[in-house]
Amino acid sequence: MRESRRIFRFAVIGTLNALIIAAVIWLMMDELDIDYMLSNITAYVIAQTHNFIWCKHWIFPLDDKEKKSNTWRQVLLFSIAFGMAYLAQFLFLVVLVEALNCDEYLAQFLGLFIYGGVNFIMNRRITFR
Repeated sequence: MRESRRIFRFAVIGTLNALIIAAVIWLMMDELDIDYMLSNITAYVIAQTHNFIWCKHWIFPLDDKEKKSNTWRQVLLFSIAFGMAYLAQFLFLVVLVEALNCDEYLAQFLGLFIYGGVNFIMNRRITFR
């Protein structure tokens, strides 16, 4: 698959993930009055199930034999990639909110770009290669 096509697919799924994350954060922060950090953690964990399925089957597809033999390995590597991307995003979020007094919603939005970049690179180079 051409890299430009893979990036386009990643952007489509990334946009859907961003909508999932935004909806969960809005629900938790606005409607349930839950702290922005807990809201952020919950939203990203929920979006990851959606993200893994699409990454495995549409963005970084493997042939049938590779799919069956690599699933548990991919789950492990995907979790590591998620952890690294999430940590980069979470640190960015906390610095923006706590150190720079940035609006919590704007910081959540900007963090999506940090997360997306790290996540794509990790999954392209490690998880689904």
